[in-house]
Amino acid sequence: MNSPSRFERSSGTFTAVAVREAREQVAAVARRLAAEGLVVGTAGNVSQRAGDQVAVSPTGAVLADLDAGDVCVVGLDGRQLDGPLAPTSELDLHLGAMNRHGCGAVVHTHAPMSTAAACVLEELPCVHYAMLALGGDVPVAPYATFGTPALAESVVDALEGRTAVLMASHGAVTVGPDAAAALDLAQLLEWAATVYLSATRAGTPHVLDQDERSAVIAAALERGYGATKPAQDREAQ
Repeated sequence: MNSPSRFERSSGTFTAVAVREAREQVAAVARRLAAEGLVVGTAGNVSQRAGDQVAVSPTGAVLADLDAGDVCVVGLDGRQLDGPLAPTSELDLHLGAMNRHGCGAVVHTHAPMSTAAACVLEELPCVHYAMLALGGDVPVAPYATFGTPALAESVVDALEGRTAVLMASHGAVTVGPDAAAALDLAQLLEWAATVYLSATRAGTPHVLDQDERSAVIAAALERGYGATKPAQDREAQ
């Protein structure tokens, strides 16, 4: 039985419009990943759920050139429903994350610093409060050959309670309510890996303890951190 969703996802029947929008989103995010250097060539993949269907990037596609018409559509059981090309070899990983954790989208990258961290660490410590959006410390899923059920299981297990995971000697995965949100988390993960690896050259980075993490969460909730606010009336100050 699937666990309750950790992400907001609308219910009801999804129309062909929703599937088309998901394909467009997958293609747009794939191109952004390439433009921002988080993937190279055909490495990496993207998916977004639309009800009981999933739009997912095709295997062997150059993400920088991906068009919505090339994006595959599959069912949650992996059966291909639409698209001229076969889906990514990491399809089991994408569907496993959606089915177990209820996420609406998955982004898999070979981002340089995230991959570097995945080659040398067993866990990326929470050294900055922004990493709480990733779930805090980011685990490194044990190595398994790409495209195998073993790799999918390793990553899906490591995602428990988190929105990001590193893949030993491979890359990174982030999940979110949609592909754009998962991309934002992939960028955050790449920044966090860069900060940590840079800090270790200068000394031993401070890792936030549980009290410090709880204080950040409380402050963010109190202040509405991360959201824009109207300016205060200067005359009333």
